Amino acid sequence: MAKKKKDKKTLPEQVLKKHGVAFEPMKLNALELSEEEKAARFAELGIQESDIYKTLAAKGDKTGPVVAVVPLTERLDMKKLASVSGNKKVHMLPQKELEKTTGYIHGANNPVGIWQNKGFPIYLAKQAEDKEFFLVSAGELGHSDKMKPTDLAAMIGSSFEDLTEN
Repeated sequence: MAKKKKDKKTLPEQVLKKHGVAFEPMKLNALELSEEEKAARFAELGIQESDIYKTLAAKGDKTGPVVAVVPLTERLDMKKLASVSGNKKVHMLPQKELEKTTGYIHGANNPVGIWQNKGFPIYLAKQAEDKEFFLVSAGELGHSDKMKPTDLAAMIGSSFEDLTEN
């Protein structure tokens, strides 16, 4: 009888496991689904679009790279990110600098890998603070990890901040 092949964990998942942070890996690429497929997939997984968070890399005029983790359904407010990160201004990293700076391609940036490999300051959106769970990228396109936001914040030393446009 053949051995069942185990799914290989991404680096961020290995780090979560090492630090004892509970997570549930999920295969999900919401950007590639039609609205009907998305609704069916979300129902199957027991999630809503507002449970999915994107990891955005920016560059501050004083601190250099900073990272914001905000709901997929909302827009990052650059002035708010600048304020909480001790900068006068921040701008999104140009796509051509993204992988060189964070180690991840567009769509695969994740707070765990960036924290582990780069140590950049990471700020989590206030909306996540009281949530039972949220999903963040697992470091590969189409892979997400479902976890408790406060567990992630404690592990990576992040604070919950008002980061989105009103």
